[in-house]
Amino acid sequence: MRFLQRILIAAVAATSIVVSAGPAVAHINGSTMMVVPESHNYSGAWPVTVTHSEFSNGTDCLTLTQNGSNGGQASLVAGSQKYPYGSFLVRKDIVVVTITEPLYGQNGALLFIAHANSGHIGQGIFEDDRGGSDFDTGELAFGMKGGC
Repeated sequence: MRFLQRILIAAVAATSIVVSAGPAVAHINGSTMMVVPESHNYSGAWPVTVTHSEFSNGTDCLTLTQNGSNGGQASLVAGSQKYPYGSFLVRKDIVVVTITEPLYGQNGALLFIAHANSGHIGQGIFEDDRGGSDFDTGELAFGMKGGC
């Protein structure tokens, strides 16, 4: 009977590990300690530097305003030009920022795609999409949050 009890306890423990999506609870010397996942906040003003492109080389200021666990609103200031409408999403350690670019008779999109982890954004790629076609691309590097 002890063998069956051990199997049952192991099965219950394995099921609770797989099924539980909430924070883990640990008991240490009779006290309860809650382990909560770290929050990754990407809100702030980020310098973005584009290089190796034909038309878009330079450093601009991308502002992200997180309003959910995985994303929110975005805006861009490029020199004297302001792009107030955009969004961003963080999934699987990748951030995708889309800024609406008003054009003549249609809209374009400025895309900033980079590695993101633990509230930090690194290097990636830039694309200027106009009318559904690739107009310009380049390498992308995010600076320190709050750097512009």
